[in-house]
Amino acid sequence: MKVLLRNPRREVDVSGPTTVEALLARLDVNPESVLVIRGDTLVTRDARLEDGDVVEIRPVISGGSGGATR
Repeated sequence: MKVLLRNPRREVDVSGPTTVEALLARLDVNPESVLVIRGDTLVTRDARLEDGDVVEIRPVISGGSGGATR
């Protein structure tokens, strides 16, 4: 499967099948710090990934509401 990682942006090929949890462990990525997307769908840690999948791993971005208080 093709895995696209961000921050820094890179692409790796990983053999499947595997679970999201096992993939993140293999890549040494903290599962609490990322979102995993297969195609256009957010997937959970127990989702099964196959050889033909394209998966993107994005860092979770947190922040405030962006509004100013007066």
